[in-house]
Amino acid sequence: MKVPKRLESLLDDGLIDEVICQLMSGKEAQVYVVRCGETHRCAKVFKESTNRSFKQAVQYQEGRNVRNSRRARAMSKKTHYGQKEQENAWLNAEVDALKTLDAAGVRVPKPITFVDGVLLMELVTDADGNAAPRLGDLALTSAQALDYHHQVLAEVVRMLCAGLVHGDLSPFNVLVDTNGPVIIDLPQAVNAAGNNSASKMLERDVENMRNYFGQFSPQLLTTDYGKEIWALYEDGNLQPDSNLTGYFEHDNSIADLRDLLAVIEDAKSEEAARVQREKESLEP
Repeated sequence: MKVPKRLESLLDDGLIDEVICQLMSGKEAQVYVVRCGETHRCAKVFKESTNRSFKQAVQYQEGRNVRNSRRARAMSKKTHYGQKEQENAWLNAEVDALKTLDAAGVRVPKPITFVDGVLLMELVTDADGNAAPRLGDLALTSAQALDYHHQVLAEVVRMLCAGLVHGDLSPFNVLVDTNGPVIIDLPQAVNAAGNNSASKMLERDVENMRNYFGQFSPQLLTTDYGKEIWALYEDGNLQPDSNLTGYFEHDNSIADLRDLLAVIEDAKSEEAARVQREKESLEP
């Protein structure tokens, strides 16, 4: 096939030897199967920011560390350089997430290298060595749905124990190889401790999985694993092997308005102090 322009430099540098075929094209990137020596790998070519449909919402970027103060200052402005640095930070987020999660034992494709907007990583395959199917493309038995749901939840828990929430988990960014589900597509992964929306994103991820698997095993539709997982995490009791029940007891007591207002005022004060500290840290 004709070599995509963004992959030419990887061919020239000997990082890949052949572009075999296009695997998929999504809102964020185009994915190709490439050959590196005798090994087939996956090359994820991120689209230019002007050609991507996924909005880099502030809620996804909150809590991400920027290692360089000059870059942080630039990203806070709308200059050309600042927008370029913000784009680089967004692209590198997936690389960093894959490295973190792979080291934590989460089933994700192993990252190889990231060059010129191209992420080279392990190709997840089926029993015949072909690219593994997406979960959303499979028809499951009730038993398979229960098994895969259990495995996906285990990966979600491991991710959270490693400090990350996927943020956009669906049946179409989970692959299934011979050993079960593999989590993919992580440019929007959020810092669980540093992002105020992390709990809602975690619950949404788990709910998406519950609703999908619930089509094949309706008993899953009455579970509430998302809130249970987050409650364990928030209390410092979540472990990779935590025993989950799928049950969460909601607090239906009437809130004390005075206590609630006091909490809000405390939160405002803490946020103002945080903003001031951040401002001072960015000053030369």
